Amino acid sequence: MPQTRASRRPPSPHANAPLRRRLDAQAGALMVLFCLALGFQQVAIKLAAADVSPLTQIALRSSMAALLVLALAYRRGIRVTHFRAHLGPGILVGLGFVAEFGFVAWGLDYTLASHMSVFLYTAPIFAALGLHLLVPGEQLTRRQWLGMGIAFAGMVLALAPATELAHTADILRGDLLGLLAGLAWAATTLVIRRSSLSEVPPEQTLCYQLIVAGLLLLPASALLGDLGEIRLSGVAIASLAFQTLVISCAALLLWFALLRRYFASQLGIFSFLSPIFGVLFGALLLDEPLTANFLAGGAALLIGLLVVTR
Repeated sequence: MPQTRASRRPPSPHANAPLRRRLDAQAGALMVLFCLALGFQQVAIKLAAADVSPLTQIALRSSMAALLVLALAYRRGIRVTHFRAHLGPGILVGLGFVAEFGFVAWGLDYTLASHMSVFLYTAPIFAALGLHLLVPGEQLTRRQWLGMGIAFAGMVLALAPATELAHTADILRGDLLGLLAGLAWAATTLVIRRSSLSEVPPEQTLCYQLIVAGLLLLPASALLGDLGEIRLSGVAIASLAFQTLVISCAALLLWFALLRRYFASQLGIFSFLSPIFGVLFGALLLDEPLTANFLAGGAALLIGLLVVTR
């Protein structure tokens, strides 16, 4: 009997994926480490921005990390046929990844690293709303809708212009770009949960993101003239190494692995730690000022985030 299209599809190396379950102590500890790394991410980019532009940093780290993750994927038994089987959603998450970090790089040219940390991690709010509408079993409760309202009010307060800061208009522009980055991150989470990528190995999902980012962002950086202005100082090398090995490889692989095993809305309960770490790192390492309205709005946003994802 001739084979059907489904029967000819290459078997996934992780075909028997475990059912998603509620968070346990191990997942909680791993999420704290994940948030600590991501909280330092914007500060690392900002520290090296004088030597390597933010866009070039993201393009280089994505390209280098793609080679490492491809080698890991091959070792895990993932072949070209497996990549072709999920190419459509893979390209979508890659484009979402490019949008997310493109907005981050663009926004860091205007705003503070501490501000970017807060607005980027509005992603769980957007993701929770999308999951409510599109994914059975992850609907929001009345209490979570209340948290949405608190988070929105905090976001508006944090975005309010602060007269004590110079270049207020530029900072506001960068904050809005950070908000768009959070929306793009949430969109990639929804694509993963709503597509066949929800059950593929994390290495495969990450490969789609890193390859698309490298293919699009490296030419963009070259066209802008940033590639020719790289100065490989000690700070730049350390920042790129951290972003490549810790952020683009270890942290994102951990995130996708957890996303396969636990409910996305419950993983978000720990995400409020990332902007807290980001604000602390920005104040301690970059001497960034913290305005009253930003602190009050950021606190309300984080409280709303905690209520939504609890």
